[in-house]
Amino acid sequence: MTRPNLTQFRIEPHDNGLVHLVFDCPDRSMNVFSNKAIHELGEFAEWLHRADVKGVLIRSGKASGFCAGADLTELGVAYDMIVAAPKADRFDIAFSHFFPLSHAIRRLETAGKPVAAAIAGVALGGGCELALGAHYRVVSSNRRAMLGLPECAVGLLPGAGGTQRMPRLVGIEAGLDVLLLGRTFAGDEAVAAGLVHAVVNEGEEVQAAEAWLLSNQAHALQPWDRAGAEPLPHAAYVAALATHRSRELARMLGHEPAPLAILDCVEFGLMQPMDGAIRAEMSVFARLIQRPEPRNMIRTMFLGKQAYDKAARDGGLDPAVTAAATAIAEAIEAIRQKVPELAQAGLGGFAAGHAPAQTRPAEGYWLEAQLQLLAELREAAQVCASHCASLGETERLQLDHAVARSGAIPAYLGGATGLIALLAQGQ
Repeated sequence: MTRPNLTQFRIEPHDNGLVHLVFDCPDRSMNVFSNKAIHELGEFAEWLHRADVKGVLIRSGKASGFCAGADLTELGVAYDMIVAAPKADRFDIAFSHFFPLSHAIRRLETAGKPVAAAIAGVALGGGCELALGAHYRVVSSNRRAMLGLPECAVGLLPGAGGTQRMPRLVGIEAGLDVLLLGRTFAGDEAVAAGLVHAVVNEGEEVQAAEAWLLSNQAHALQPWDRAGAEPLPHAAYVAALATHRSRELARMLGHEPAPLAILDCVEFGLMQPMDGAIRAEMSVFARLIQRPEPRNMIRTMFLGKQAYDKAARDGGLDPAVTAAATAIAEAIEAIRQKVPELAQAGLGGFAAGHAPAQTRPAEGYWLEAQLQLLAELREAAQVCASHCASLGETERLQLDHAVARSGAIPAYLGGATGLIALLAQGQ
């Protein structure tokens, strides 16, 4: 049958009966999952269900790595689209918009053809989730070849099966370290953990993956799809989740929703077969993506960090950005001395001695629950606004990252521009 016409991937048939699915986004230095790439992967997976091939080898066409994850710029556009819709429609819009990648990976692993992934560089976020959808994973001994799910660092969760496949493969404790703490696996450690099947010398990963696909060991069933496979009973992991939930509440004082959302995904998903589990995961993701904290954290800790690091590499930050970051930190510290409650929100850094949150915030996260403190923050917001007024968008991104990194204004509040927007909202 006719192969799909793809632009973000290439389908390369080989005389041995295998096809290579080569991830190679044009005009990008690193592969990322744009909306176009996501839908193309879905087209390929549907084609694979009917194709006459022995197996599939997924590899990157770029020397920079396998895949760095989602296109976060597109994700910001999607956030704006979702929150612009009527509130009653937002969940359905979010679920429908973001579920196609999870669905494509599930269709890939259930197509009845063995799939192997050859990983020669970073496989993070959606790239890691794609690799986990393969039945066999080979990783290069190159120290840059690693797998991880860092979404929590930008206020999100892995929404393409990562919260379900990772703990099923490496166990609950190691899986939660990946999901909550950003742990990565590489080399022999990845093999020992059960995350990959083989580590080979750099440049030999494609050959090793092909050898498995052509061997009598090749199979097209994931561990969770084999006969007799059963989901975990809730009682088997609920105590571990409670420990991690207490730690996360203490760490961020209950103000970041992503860690709790990740724990919800694991709790509600592991007790289900995979088809139900990935839908439970997406249900949690569709709620999380509607909140402002992920948008703020993407701005400060991804887009802002990129702009900040680029300026540093190119010869240094604009002195106006550095001066603004210093003035804002001083203003925040002065007002925190007058209003100690602001330390509970992380302004000026989470102060030692504050009682950790013990439960999920019943009345809402800080953005909803502490709006009565907005009057006390007006002075700090005015300082932010006075400095931002003379800066361009790139410099504002740099400033937002600088103040978040220093602890003056936490990332979940969006740095200087986030504080301005919060105060404007409360006028």
